[in-house]
Amino acid sequence: MVKFLLILLIISFVVRFLLPIVLRLLVGKFVQKQARRYGQQFGGGVPFEGAFGTPPPPRNPAPSGGNVRVDFVPPKAQKSKPENFQGGEYVDFEEVK
Repeated sequence: MVKFLLILLIISFVVRFLLPIVLRLLVGKFVQKQARRYGQQFGGGVPFEGAFGTPPPPRNPAPSGGNVRVDFVPPKAQKSKPENFQGGEYVDFEEVK
C-alpha cells in the first residue's frame, strides 16, 4: 500500500510540475516551425520571430541625410476611356419585387 501511494505521489508531481514545462517547450517549437513555414510560403517575415528566445533578424538601417530608398514602383495605370467620350445610352430602371 505504501509503495502504491509513493508511486502515485511521484506521478502526480511529475504531471503537476514537469509536464507543463515539457509541453510549453514542445508547443513553442511547433509554433516556430509553423511560423517559418508560413513565412516561406507567403514570402513575408516570420510573425513570431524572437518570441521564443531566438533573436530577430537584423533590420536594414534607415537611410540618413534625406536619402530615400524605394524598393518597388508600381506601374502607372493607363486610361481606358477614349478622349472624346460623349456618354452612353439611357437604360430604364425598373424595380423588381
